[in-house]
Amino acid sequence: MDSEQVDEFVMGYLKKKGFSSTAIQLQEALHHNNNNGGTFNSTDYHNDPELTKLIRSFSQSENDPTRYREGYSKLRSWAYNSLDLYKHELLRVMYPVFIHCYMDLVGKGHTQEARAFFNSFRKDHEMIHLRDLQKLEGVLVPSHLEEMEFARSLRQSKVNIKICQYSYDLLLQYLHRTESTLMLGIINEHINFQVYSGQPNSASDDIDAVTIVGSFQETADHVNQKEIQWGLLEDSLEDRLEKTGSLLTDSEKGQGESKDGDVDDSKKRSTETGKQGSSLKKLKKDKAGNATAKAARQETSTVSPAPRVKPELALPVMSTDVEESILEDLRNRVQLSSVAMPSVSFYTFVNTHNGLNCASISHDGSLVAGGFSDSSIKVWDMAKIGQAGSGALQGESDSNDQNVGPNGRRNYTLLLGHSGPVYSATFSPPGDFVLSSSADTTIRLWSTQLNANLVCYKGHNYPVWDVQFSPFGHYFASCSHDRTARIWSMDRVQPLRIMAGHLSDVDCVQWHPNCNYIATGSSDKTVRLWDVQTGECARIFIGHRSMVLSLAMSPDGRYMASGDEDGTIMMWDLSTARCITPLMGHNSCVWSLSYSGEGSLLASGSADCTVKLWDVTSSTKLTKAEEKNGNQNRLRSLRTFPTKSTPVHALRFSRRNLLFAAGALSKPAS
Repeated sequence: MDSEQVDEFVMGYLKKKGFSSTAIQLQEALHHNNNNGGTFNSTDYHNDPELTKLIRSFSQSENDPTRYREGYSKLRSWAYNSLDLYKHELLRVMYPVFIHCYMDLVGKGHTQEARAFFNSFRKDHEMIHLRDLQKLEGVLVPSHLEEMEFARSLRQSKVNIKICQYSYDLLLQYLHRTESTLMLGIINEHINFQVYSGQPNSASDDIDAVTIVGSFQETADHVNQKEIQWGLLEDSLEDRLEKTGSLLTDSEKGQGESKDGDVDDSKKRSTETGKQGSSLKKLKKDKAGNATAKAARQETSTVSPAPRVKPELALPVMSTDVEESILEDLRNRVQLSSVAMPSVSFYTFVNTHNGLNCASISHDGSLVAGGFSDSSIKVWDMAKIGQAGSGALQGESDSNDQNVGPNGRRNYTLLLGHSGPVYSATFSPPGDFVLSSSADTTIRLWSTQLNANLVCYKGHNYPVWDVQFSPFGHYFASCSHDRTARIWSMDRVQPLRIMAGHLSDVDCVQWHPNCNYIATGSSDKTVRLWDVQTGECARIFIGHRSMVLSLAMSPDGRYMASGDEDGTIMMWDLSTARCITPLMGHNSCVWSLSYSGEGSLLASGSADCTVKLWDVTSSTKLTKAEEKNGNQNRLRSLRTFPTKSTPVHALRFSRRNLLFAAGALSKPAS
């Protein structure tokens, strides 16, 4: 390779990479040197053996597609043959290198070579990145790299990879020793290494080991600087109960005493002697209860009370009967903690023949609804099932004897109106309405008292995956395949707000307890928090590695939990948009999440046929040392409730802290 060839290649390389001003300066310097016989000569860098090797490697048919397969294959073999202590960290590099090799081949027009490369190595990454690979399969020509939002975001972003110092040194030594300039260029352009000292972490120890950064991360950081009002509403029922709870108790005692006045004296004496014995038992019971309550209070004493905020929506006026019913439930709420576990009531659907898509339980557990693939919705009244003597929820609507009560009537109410599979159903807080969403792009409002369809809401352009009533009723939120979430009110057929910003399907939606925000989980692996009043995004939560399927808000509005397709649950601090801790334990999709009434426990229901209870209090109390060291032992899975063969579709803590769950019995895989 003579000096003129070196000069030509360097000039061509500078122009190709966009360094036009540098190329002009180099050309002028060479021209001036040739005319004046100066000391500057191309052989200055031609005689450097290391530099000559580098330039030769670039000049050797830069567009040769076989270089990608050879370079990646050698890097892959080296990583898989490394010591087990460092192998899992080195393998983290392989996926970003794989996808960028593929996109580079597509971008240079080598379609056949790109497909062959993709099919040869895709099995290495299918277990973790199956959905991403399915999207990348559609990238076939260079124009797709710009047209497809997913591919464009990958090209513009970088990947953050945590790696120990020794693993990092091993990787660099390999790349320099083998002169893998192509792999080195891809790694340098698309990967940021976060190098730490000490021994490598275990393979599943760090949920943040691989994260996406770049223009999207910058957008998220900018959005997350906004201030949000995460507290509870002023003059809420909980506040009123705290202020007047003792007065209400005294008045109830007064009512009880006035009723006792009607009882004759002989009966009074017998009850008084009985009361003396029972009062001792009650005193001991109260002491035990106070001890557990004190322990629970000590656990949460470090957490400051939630601030009070004003509602941004015009909330409906609650009827006196409903308000009294809620206050009664709150007064009788069982205080749960890590030492006081809840009772669980599980509703099992049978004979559904894989037709059940969703389930919902009313706030008091008295009603259960199921949405089916045949476009029907079925609502069961638990009181009527108890009278009929059958505890099974039959999914089929044919003439099955178990479906028919003693009077020849069905044990459930059949609601027909949708023209496609029903993907979500939700009860209003009092239980007098049901909302359902369907593949037919509509949302329907049903009356549980009239057993009839009242309104059909049209606005989404594609299937509606989820719909949720607000904590106060009247307003509801929906999300769809059209990548948007929408806010509605029962009295209007058009949406009040449209929230757009997700890069893929919006799969789940959840209201904040103060009704000023909604949260959405998406197939783009992010969770967003939206301001209901402005419709703007207030928070972007990045950290999941698969589509987000379920969300839950803590009762004080401070924290949020999100569950994904891989079985990971992440707890977020809404004010900082930081992940407090990941909850690892499920082996399949997390379909439902629910906080207990006081917020000390989190329940999760999964497709792995289990319900798990998590100790939220210990999860949210982080010392600075623990946070810095990333201690994973701070979170406890308190209890696992396995079902025989029933994936858990729905969970709900009642106001009295009884945990309800529902799912469809499935035949175990043979």
